[in-house]
Amino acid sequence: MSKYLFAYHGVQMEQNPEAVQATMAEWGEWFGALGSALVDGGAPVGASRTLAADGSAVDGGGANPVSGYSLVTAGSLDEALTLAKGCPVLGKGGSIEVAETVDM
Repeated sequence: MSKYLFAYHGVQMEQNPEAVQATMAEWGEWFGALGSALVDGGAPVGASRTLAADGSAVDGGGANPVSGYSLVTAGSLDEALTLAKGCPVLGKGGSIEVAETVDM
């Protein structure tokens, strides 16, 4: 089994307390469905800057900033993609970058 990073794009945290509660319930259901495949539920991210090789920094994370992450285990990239399909981010118009991590 390999570990896969789910990098979420395009959806920011809700501000309304009722919406936050509903969103957290959706995530809880999805995490429960992932079962033992879930290694780290991760977290949403806040302010970001992208650092270039020349040392310059750009606020906001670029054209498609990361909005959060999770870490799962799966037998293949295709299996990881299947696990990602139930993520609440997709139902809100966001996307998920799925990448296999490499043990060094």
